[in-house]
Amino acid sequence: LEKEQLKALKKVVKHFENGLPLKNITQITEILNLCAEKMNEQEAFTEPLCELIKLFELPFHKKKSSDEVNYSVEVSQSIAQLGYLMRVPSSQVKIQICKCIVSFYNMELPGKLLSGYQPTSADYKIQMAEVGGLAETLALSLTLVENQLTEKLWVLKALQHLSISGINCRLMLKAQAASRLCLYLNGADPSGQLMFRSSDILWNLLENASKEEVVHQLRSLECVCALKEVFTELLTRGFRHCDHQLRNDLLVIATLLAENPAVPMIESGFAKLLIVLATSTEVKLPNPLVKGFKLTYSYEDFEMKKLLFNVIGILSKDPSAIRVNCLSFSLSGLQLLHENHVIPALLYYVKLNQKPGFPDWSAAQYEELQLHAIAVLASVAPVLVDKYLSCQANTLLLVFLDWCVGQDPFFGQGNSFHGTGGRGNKLAQMRYSLRVLRSVVALYDDAVNINLCDQGAINQLQDVLKYAANKSKEKEGTVLLEIQADVLFILSILCENDVLRKELFSSEGIDLLIPFFKMDPRKLYGGLGHNCLLLSALDCLWSCVIGCCIAEDSFIEKQGIFLLLDLLALKEKNLCNIILGILVELSDNPKTTLHMSIWQGKRNQTAAKLLIQLWRQEELDLGVRRDQYGKIVDCKRPIATSFQKQQRVIPMPANCPSFAIMEVSENTRAKIYALFCKLGFEKLPDLSTKDCVTLAIIQRYIDFKIGEVWGEISAEIKEEFRPVTSDERALKLISEVSENTGRTVATLQNKALESQQHHKTQEEEKTYREIQAARRQSEFINKSWENVLIRTSNYEELKKAKRLQETLIAASRSTEQVQSGPVCSISIKNLHTTV
Repeated sequence: LEKEQLKALKKVVKHFENGLPLKNITQITEILNLCAEKMNEQEAFTEPLCELIKLFELPFHKKKSSDEVNYSVEVSQSIAQLGYLMRVPSSQVKIQICKCIVSFYNMELPGKLLSGYQPTSADYKIQMAEVGGLAETLALSLTLVENQLTEKLWVLKALQHLSISGINCRLMLKAQAASRLCLYLNGADPSGQLMFRSSDILWNLLENASKEEVVHQLRSLECVCALKEVFTELLTRGFRHCDHQLRNDLLVIATLLAENPAVPMIESGFAKLLIVLATSTEVKLPNPLVKGFKLTYSYEDFEMKKLLFNVIGILSKDPSAIRVNCLSFSLSGLQLLHENHVIPALLYYVKLNQKPGFPDWSAAQYEELQLHAIAVLASVAPVLVDKYLSCQANTLLLVFLDWCVGQDPFFGQGNSFHGTGGRGNKLAQMRYSLRVLRSVVALYDDAVNINLCDQGAINQLQDVLKYAANKSKEKEGTVLLEIQADVLFILSILCENDVLRKELFSSEGIDLLIPFFKMDPRKLYGGLGHNCLLLSALDCLWSCVIGCCIAEDSFIEKQGIFLLLDLLALKEKNLCNIILGILVELSDNPKTTLHMSIWQGKRNQTAAKLLIQLWRQEELDLGVRRDQYGKIVDCKRPIATSFQKQQRVIPMPANCPSFAIMEVSENTRAKIYALFCKLGFEKLPDLSTKDCVTLAIIQRYIDFKIGEVWGEISAEIKEEFRPVTSDERALKLISEVSENTGRTVATLQNKALESQQHHKTQEEEKTYREIQAARRQSEFINKSWENVLIRTSNYEELKKAKRLQETLIAASRSTEQVQSGPVCSISIKNLHTTV
């Protein structure tokens, strides 16, 4: 029977030697399974099984175009069955299955095709492998070949081909392929294929599947240690070009792991190795961790250097979250950065770029490393402030900035990510140096700020601002705008709360600020960053000018109030709040009120009218209820926003602000009210009746706000317990007073509207009388003209008019006789004209 079966199998293989028809795939799969069962007892079936598996390397054949779809379920299940056959305890079978899978990706047509059939599409098998989940099954089979190097390499080769697909990568991750492959990296393999194939699959998983899931699978201490061991091996003993490339690939994977605080980079010692490696060339201190490593200044070493700098930046972002606790000591990422001289190593690049420190780097490479190091310094410096100050970093940066604005010739390459906008100039160096200063100044550390000011940073930063502003006049760009914004931010922090520094700033700084407020409003929508720059200038004005009488007077004398009101008239939502805040702060200066009262915008708009318009827009955005004329609708809560009305009563501690108090700081109404308190509420020119209606609400804003607060107090008390009679009476009285205030304002508004209506009625009557008089005059003129026409066309009418004229003349004569003088006749004889 066994011989007959083997003979039958040979006939089947011979019959399908040119390819399998899709309709026979299921039968062949059943035969494969039977052979696999037979192999457990009789090894003679090994060869036929391998021959049958080889049939899957040939193209599948279809009779109709629709066969690919019609047989898709059967074919996908059959291909998936190849993965399950990996359980067969035969190396020959396992290798043949892997060869078969690899053949899916380099299909060759046989010399002779089946009669009446045509081959399926080139990627049909690949699609069916994805549908059947072959990649997951094959990844799980890695456990079956743990101790069989040849079989393991073939499985990895098959997975390499499968991993170019995102679907297959997701299936492989379901089988925990990432962690399995990472552990294979340092496996024993004289050929080195195990390391290269495993790393290539890991790369494909990172590119084609979820990066977070890959990192999650590699987060174990065992995986990180394996990664470290392979990296160290390649670092010290890898001399080939491919070894250096693989080393950098593993370094990228390590970088991704370092971004996750839960990965034990420090427990494994990997973090320390990377930090020491990154700083060894600049610090030049012997360390056993990098013994045997020699920088060759090749392109791969250049890339490694940049990757190491990147790792330092990542480790500095959250040093408190990366900790390791051993038996007798604790070590954090912050301590690692401090102990391994990271700050001095990065500061090594903060110097003039005349003589590169490493003679074997090209000028472009050195510039890229320089910019990268300064960019990383901006992340590291804030977490190592003491080390930063001890290394005189502020001095180095200010000297470096002085070189950046100097006239020394320098031609930057500008051909890297950090070199954007720096081709042929020093703008890239200036940009990243200012980022470092911005990052340390933002800590509000007195030691840092005093150290900067003592070295004349304020005047030097003004020079940098002037330099960047002049360059922007030639050609604006995002880099120049960012430089100016950073300088303004640094000056804001340095001068805040220090009058002497504000006086020092005002000597030249105000002249530098004024042009920012004259900016063309159309640039705010350009997308280059003018909006951010203007906000930085306003912040600088608030911090560096307000609070110093000399600086305030200088700003006001240079028409600063007019410029602020011009900006306010743009009604930009993100600008109004800060501009109003600045005006409120400046309103303590009597000159401010005078300048506000005489300002005129477009169409002779006054400051009071502008503020009233802003108030109405703010209430519209907040959902405050008003009628069509702007009058109060709810006298109990006349200024409550829609958000306040939706909030239920929540008893809060005394030290927590309520909704009514928080609302004051979240919109501009309180600032507008404060400005009107300075401008006054009466004798304001050019206000319409609608403006007066709104002004009546603004005038009683503080009373309404007090009523809101008492309303919250009353609601909180009644929510917790019942007040005593006297307290209840007092709360009721306060509520009535607040409501009466609302009614009073509503009455004033009604009177203003009635007065407007009365005035409007009078104007209408006056206009009607003028129209009526004009109409009568027109009728009189028409009638007179008709009479002329009648006299001209009818001689009898002319005679009648003549008689009437004589009668009127006679009646007009005096009856008394004249004593003397000649008598003149008023009639002209033979007259026949009408005039």
